Amino acid sequence: MAAMGVMVGVSPRLTAQTVSPVAMRTDRFVLSEATPLALRRPAVATSAAVFTAPAGPPAPWWAPVASAVVPGSGQFALKQQRSVAYLVAEAFLLVQYMSARRDGNRERDAYRALAVDVARKAFGGTQQGSWEYYETLEQFLESGAYDRVPGGALDPETDPTTYNGFRWRLARETYWLNPDVAPAVGSAEYQRALDFYQRNAVSDAFRWSWRDAQLEQNVYVETIRSANRSYQRAVNMLGVVAVNHLASLIDAYVSVRVRRYGGVSVAGYAVDGVQVRYVPTEGGTTLQTGVRLVR
Repeated sequence: MAAMGVMVGVSPRLTAQTVSPVAMRTDRFVLSEATPLALRRPAVATSAAVFTAPAGPPAPWWAPVASAVVPGSGQFALKQQRSVAYLVAEAFLLVQYMSARRDGNRERDAYRALAVDVARKAFGGTQQGSWEYYETLEQFLESGAYDRVPGGALDPETDPTTYNGFRWRLARETYWLNPDVAPAVGSAEYQRALDFYQRNAVSDAFRWSWRDAQLEQNVYVETIRSANRSYQRAVNMLGVVAVNHLASLIDAYVSVRVRRYGGVSVAGYAVDGVQVRYVPTEGGTTLQTGVRLVR
């Protein structure tokens, strides 16, 4: 914001000694031959907020960019002590993120190993499944067979308490007029239901059963939920990291604007920057922000 030629507030009366010999004085403003035309205008009264002159030495324009990349670096370039707070916060948050990711990975490996050693052991399954696959192991006691009668045409699992049986039931309800009455095997309705089953059922390579191992299944469920919490905590930490970058950027930008072009004063105080604090709470860390005002 360039310095304005308008005096804000009530303009003081100028005596003859303070202007050139040829001068006009009224109750609101003073004009003289030495006064630039741009300044020959009445004072504009305002309430609490006024524009001030440039504050402090010029600041590097790139300070906000540096703060966006590395929080606190812009404040360091501006020789502000709060740069340390941004850097310490960034290091703390990154450590928390890596810790949460490490916990999540360890718990992920634990529930996958439990699935292989217990639920999939009888079927020789060792391949790693997708995330949805391991979540399915929480919900169903058994996967059921993929093909009830090996050889020949595919015979889907019919027990609806198993995962594959549940999928075949859903396919029949979706594509058959009556899920309990099968249409002709070669009909379009039957084929669409069979295609749905083939896309969604678990193959024999990923078959599982928690039968007679309910205790292990309970441990599995708790472990997978603990992994979910750890990964969610990691995502939350990344969100707070982004907020730290943004707060440092805004703080540096305000400081640069104030030093280069002057700031806005409110009731005798001028905006000097943004304050950021990380307050430990029972549930984690709370981010508090505010505006720094100086006289």
